[in-house]
Amino acid sequence: MNHNEGKALAGKVALVTGASRGGAKAIAVELGRAGATVYVTGRTTRGTAGESGRPAETVEETAELVTAAGGEGIPAVVDHLQAEQVQALAERIDREQGRLDILVNAIWGAEHLVERGKKMWDCDLDNGLRMLRLGIETYYVTSHYLLPLLIRRPGGLVVELTDGTEEFNSSHYRAPFAFDLAKFAPFRMTWALSEELKEYGCSALGLAPGWMRTEAMLDAFHITEENWRDGCTVDPTFAISETPLFTARAVTALATDPDVARFTGGSLSVGTLAKQYGFTDADGSAPDSVRYFQDYMRTGQAPDPDDYR
Repeated sequence: MNHNEGKALAGKVALVTGASRGGAKAIAVELGRAGATVYVTGRTTRGTAGESGRPAETVEETAELVTAAGGEGIPAVVDHLQAEQVQALAERIDREQGRLDILVNAIWGAEHLVERGKKMWDCDLDNGLRMLRLGIETYYVTSHYLLPLLIRRPGGLVVELTDGTEEFNSSHYRAPFAFDLAKFAPFRMTWALSEELKEYGCSALGLAPGWMRTEAMLDAFHITEENWRDGCTVDPTFAISETPLFTARAVTALATDPDVARFTGGSLSVGTLAKQYGFTDADGSAPDSVRYFQDYMRTGQAPDPDDYR
């Protein structure tokens, strides 16, 4: 008997890029919990260190968690800026599965390159260009090689993780310059892909998590998930933060929605989707970070986070 029988994504194949850590890691695990076979990619494997200098959370670890959750996790060490590696990945998935149903572009890993408080011309040029490559080029290269697999069957879904919704970023400068550009370009990419995928019955959309308490974010605040509220003493707006599980549940809700095409080309926030689908974060709340920060930037005062959960 297939151990995934009866699960919503049984028989479906997903690729989650940048899944050694953070939101992408949680997404991969939740897709596995729903029964999917999930290829998880990243540059860090056991015995190596990541670009950011953090201890290496690995693709093997994520794949094992996917399998433990009830799916099938398959690790693949891939640098998505190396076209030949991405092409080889596409060929491998084709050879091993013959299909791809869900593509989640979630690569970033550039937070250490962000030079906040500096003008564009004062920022390090190489750092800025690296951000653009990680935030834009990786999505382009990955879609180029993987979409021919995805369009074989109607119902395929591309989810591009962004930072802020298109509406929010259109009216707020996400300084510095390279960060703003890297986080805005995916909106146009998503819309363009939705136009090209329509005739195949497939969809593409952008998804904005809130302020995720990733491993790197917890480290930056010198806290753990258990005492995360201590971070609010450093920044009171941290009270609206959420676990990566919240975004993972959003992606799974989208991937299991037979009418997901109604969102194609759009820019969605996890908080908004929580209201539509009824999922919550790990603590049972449903933080609406986008609305929270819209009101914060409009008034200059940190709102009561309880009003946005």
